[in-house]
Amino acid sequence: MSAIPADVKPASFPNGPTGVLVLHGFTGSPQTVRPLALRFAEAGHSVEVPLLPGHGTKIEDMVPTRFDDWYRAASAAYSDLESRCERVVVVGLSMGGTLATLLAVDHEPAGLVAINPQVAPPPESVIEVVQGLADEGVTTIPAIGGDIAKEGVEELAYAATPVQALLSFIEGCRTLVDQLDAVSCPVLLFTSPQDHVVDPASSDVLAAGVSGPVERVTLDRSFHVATLDHDAKLIEERALAFVAGIATPA
Repeated sequence: MSAIPADVKPASFPNGPTGVLVLHGFTGSPQTVRPLALRFAEAGHSVEVPLLPGHGTKIEDMVPTRFDDWYRAASAAYSDLESRCERVVVVGLSMGGTLATLLAVDHEPAGLVAINPQVAPPPESVIEVVQGLADEGVTTIPAIGGDIAKEGVEELAYAATPVQALLSFIEGCRTLVDQLDAVSCPVLLFTSPQDHVVDPASSDVLAAGVSGPVERVTLDRSFHVATLDHDAKLIEERALAFVAGIATPA
């Protein structure tokens, strides 16, 4: 296995009584959410940023991994925070938002922050194309990472997309979308209208499907990897305020 670059390593900040689990996206790494995680830590929260299985090394390590592998890792990190904190908030970018939302289905977090989450599966026509490639024995397709409007900023993501892993992610979305009403915690939802990876309509599905209160923020200046884009500071400020409100309820 290749050495893990410093920027993509998992991070842990055992601070205060509020735990914040921050999850990166598909083929990405903690690098995409590290600035946001650091802001949570600086605010005195206990923060965990796991490196999901198969990510952050080389594409060959991700090829055999599946959605269940990533969810187990996220769930283990959640359980760790839950065991030592008074409350836990789950935060996720892209597929990290998918995992965070599923954690909100299966557990009882104090809050959910989703940033350009993939919730609804892609259209059947797209799925059929991907399945057809898999049936032909294609193992990888072109990369989806790096969708950032801000010049000079790079996402440390894989240069290809593993096909079977992608299909398992799609199945994970299919499972999640039918369970959204089980999410009763407060939700802070960020959406980039100019997202070239995840259809912004996926945020609409999440907002309409959950049973808890939803606060929505539009990221007009950013593409998909908004945590590294022009609206990064806006995300940080709103997310910090959201978690602070949960940590100190009226």
